[in-house]
Order: sequence, then C-alpha cells, then structure tokens
Amino acid sequence: ADPVPSLEEADLVWKFRYHLTRDKRALTKFVKSVNWSDQSESKQAIQVLGRWTEIDVDDALELLGPSFDNPAVRSYAVDRLRKADDAELLLYLLQLVQALKYEHISADADHESTQDSSLARFLIQRAAANFKLGNYFYWYLMVECDDHSPEQGIDNRNIYRKVAYDFMAELVTQPGGAEDRKTLLRQAEMMAILSKLAAEVKLANESIAKKVDRVKGFLADPKNELLTIDPPLPFPLDPSIKVTGVAPDQVMVFKSSLNPIKCTFKTVGGCTYPIIYKLGDDLRQDQLVIQIITLMDQLLQKENLDLKLSPYKILATSTTAGASQFVQSQSLSSIVNKFKTNPALAYLRHHNPDDRQPLGVRAETLDTYVKSCAGYCVITYILGVGDRHLDNLLLAPDGHFFHADFGFILGRDPKPFAPVMKLSKEMVECIGGRQLGALPKVQAALLHGVHGAAQVV
Repeated sequence: ADPVPSLEEADLVWKFRYHLTRDKRALTKFVKSVNWSDQSESKQAIQVLGRWTEIDVDDALELLGPSFDNPAVRSYAVDRLRKADDAELLLYLLQLVQALKYEHISADADHESTQDSSLARFLIQRAAANFKLGNYFYWYLMVECDDHSPEQGIDNRNIYRKVAYDFMAELVTQPGGAEDRKTLLRQAEMMAILSKLAAEVKLANESIAKKVDRVKGFLADPKNELLTIDPPLPFPLDPSIKVTGVAPDQVMVFKSSLNPIKCTFKTVGGCTYPIIYKLGDDLRQDQLVIQIITLMDQLLQKENLDLKLSPYKILATSTTAGASQFVQSQSLSSIVNKFKTNPALAYLRHHNPDDRQPLGVRAETLDTYVKSCAGYCVITYILGVGDRHLDNLLLAPDGHFFHADFGFILGRDPKPFAPVMKLSKEMVECIGGRQLGALPKVQAALLHGVHGAAQVV
C-alpha cells in the first residue's frame, strides 16, 4: 500500500492529475491526495477517476481497504473487479470477503443493507452464478460469522450473517441454485460430523493406537453418514472433487497435542482424496499464506518460471477447526531418522534411482527438488516465515520440497536470532553441499531459481 502523501506531495499530484491518468499505478496515490470532505474537490476527483487507465486487480483491492471510505471510490474499484474472470476473482476472494467489513452495511436487522454495498452485491451475484466461487465464498463467510474475538465485534458478525443470508437467497433464484444450496448445507453437516469425531479423539485419554481404532469404528458406522455419501458431494476444500464416502481403513491420528486426523475420501473417479482434519487451531493464517503462495506461483508461471511449488488446499471451517489436503510426503525429521548420511539425497535416490546420473538420482527429480527449494527460500524470506524446523519441512518422493505450518509469519519467530533465509543443512547437502566445485550446474540452477523468483515476486 502507498503511504499517505504529505500536503506538498498531495498538491503536486492534484496539479498533474490529468497527466497521471495515463499511469495505472498512480491512481491509489491520487485518491489518497484528494480532500474528500471538500464537496467541489470530491466531485472533480470522481470525474477524473472516470478518465483513468484501467488499474490492476491488486490496486482495486487496496481501494476496498479501510483507508478508503468514499462510496464512489469503492464503487469504482468494484467496477474494475467486474472485468476479472472467475479464476482471477477466486485468487483474491479471501481479501474481498475481509473488505466487506469496511463497506457501508447497516447492522440494523430490518434494513436490506447489502443493497447499499456495491461490493456485497457484486460478490453475491458472482458467487451465486459459479458454484466453485460460491463454495469458497460460503465457507469464508461462515468462519467470519463464527468469529467471536474482540477484534471482530458483533456488528461485523451481523454484517457477515446478512451477506450469507442474502447469498443463500440469491442462490435459490439461479438455475440449479436450490440444489447448490442443499449441497452447501450437506457440506456443513459433513464438517460438523468430522468436528464431533475430532473432539472425541482429542478428549479421549488413550493411546494413539486406540484413538485410531476409535476413528475407524466411527467412520465405519453407517449412522455417522460418512461411510457412504450419496449423492456424491463436492468437497469443500476443492469442489471439483466429488466424494462418495470415506475409507475407514486408511486412517491416521497424529501424535501432536491436538491429535489431527488423516481421513481418506473415495471419489467419483475411483481415486482417493486424503485430508487432515484439525480441531483446536485457527487455520485462517495458514489459509492466507497458501493463498499467497498460489498467487506467487501463478505470477511466476506467467513469466515461464515453474518452481515446482506445492500450494496444497487448506480451508478453515470455523475459527477453531479446518482441513488441509494431505500431500504424500515425509518430513525432513523422519527422513533424517531413516537415512543417516545426506538424508534428503538418500531419500530421493531410494525413490528415484538412476546410476547414470552423478548423484544416482533421476535428473527430473533433482531438477524438481532444486527448483522447489529455490521457490520456497524466496517465498519464506518475503513472507518472513518463522518457527522452521525439520518437522515442518516436507519432501515428496518425486522431489517436491515444500513447507507446512505457518503459525509465525511477517518476521515473528519464537526462536532467538533465527536466520531470515530458511535454508537448512539437509537441504544444501542434497545439492552438493558447500564445496565450491561440487555440481556447479545444480547449484547454478538453485541460484538462478532464487534470483528469478525474487525478480518476479
């Protein structure tokens, strides 16, 4: 976001306002330079806005933040959003739902308040017309309705409840909308059942083996309505995946204090979709970080720089619960316990051997590893990700390296004197270690990936 200009800077921007209309990046600076309490200046400013060259979606997002109260400015930002397709809108939906609390939406129960907000009307219409967009819109709203923290306050909760009510009302007016509404309610029922199961497991004072047996028994019991899901249900984490039931035999309960549960769902296509359900944590920050990684990945791919990132799906379903997609992988901690010498390389060699290559690993696998290491080094540096240890650094058999657990970001770290660049000894060893002469091509690829990612992002 641009800083608030000084009086001298504001006068200068106002003086050259017509010249600046050709530069899309100057619009937010112009809006901050306007004295919106002056009726004459405000009227002129709105006319100038109409002449401005089309701004990017991220600038439109800034205009919908708490700094911009003028309805005409916010309406202008929404008009820019109308030109975004559903895929682009989905990338920013999390922030747009947050922006609803800065709209002029009345908390009065008798007032049709969402009609007063161009952003609320826009989001409701677009989400009602596209089920994928509607799926995420519904769950983002549900979490905000559930937020009883002092920061949220009852007025904000009422705003989100009103938007959710109007969304459901709009949904049933669409072709097939009544069925979509039932689908969303069925999703909520499924997540409530998982929440009940997770609460039982967490409270049970028993061994992990007994907790696993408890979960298997719960899932295998038809009365809990997870063994068979008919008709197939679009899964909240990814509505393009339709699940037909759960596989009780493919269950894990993790040893951490919250005892997250790994459940595997069967899908319409005959595949499986494993998830981790966690109760007792607010997953919204993790959800935000994964959304930013997804956005960065798209920016990088547009520049033809594929850094083999793994932005797995994650969805908070309340302020204390949520689910994440389970990506088949192992933590560096467990890999170190299994392979003593150069563990990451030994792990990749075990899964992808190739005696013709210098390190005995398939070239494609090592390329994936190097690029993903480069990408996550840059991303964790930019986002200031903290609390890194070998349990939250993960490696997939095909070479994809990625991070999990983003409880500490923007420079916060429980460890004193933590390095800003998150590059562990195990990661470096796998690409030739610190020897200057070892595998210069691989090391050059890492440096190229880091530099390229930093330039784009």
